[in-house]
Amino acid sequence: MAGPTAILITGASSGLGAALAKGYAAPGVRLVLFGRDTARLETVAEAVRALGATAETTAVDVTDQATMAAAVIAADEAGPLDLVIANAGVAPGGAEGTDVAAKARRILAVNLDGVLNTVDPIRPRMAARGAGQIALMSSLAGFRGFPGMGPYAASKAAVRIHGEALRVELRPRGVRVSVICPGFVRTPMTDGAGFPMPMLMEVEDAAAAIRRGLERGRPLIAFPWPIHAGSRLLAALPAAWADALIRRFIRV
Repeated sequence: MAGPTAILITGASSGLGAALAKGYAAPGVRLVLFGRDTARLETVAEAVRALGATAETTAVDVTDQATMAAAVIAADEAGPLDLVIANAGVAPGGAEGTDVAAKARRILAVNLDGVLNTVDPIRPRMAARGAGQIALMSSLAGFRGFPGMGPYAASKAAVRIHGEALRVELRPRGVRVSVICPGFVRTPMTDGAGFPMPMLMEVEDAAAAIRRGLERGRPLIAFPWPIHAGSRLLAALPAAWADALIRRFIRV
């Protein structure tokens, strides 16, 4: 099966989004890059063009539903999108807000509403033409809540469950849906994190793993496998056991 040639990526100005854009860049590939930082977005676009792809940039906040809908539809009208990656997200340390509650709401707005605002405009269009692929960026953190990461884990869990539902709904209409659950990846989001990050991956390696999973149409792309297995096991334990384990290793 030929790879996608028209790809939209949100959160493309840095981190995984930028690495994915560069990984997909090749002659004959059209990349539509969304991000909030115009200068950084254009830097990524220049790198993509140097690799032979065409690049279109849109400066947009993924929490702006109306603007996102217009931008996604305009990108699809310009040429049918093969792949849409709802990647934009924010970690607890990078969330904007004046207090804990404001930061929590910003995390949910970007990580959950941002995904919905990306996916909702494109899903009926792909379904109508019976083709396309949608990828939703979740996280291994979405399998179990941890102290200090409640809103982040909740947002990623919601994305994962929503993706599972979309996959069943859209597959009969010819649209493939994948949920991506990375572990720790070295990006600006994780720089300066004040907690251990086992099996920390370089962003290029994580992007390559995601691309391989999407090419194979995997419904769940979760890595690295030891942390994925541990997350599943922790989520399956009785709540009291899991809570005790977490308290043992994480200071609350």
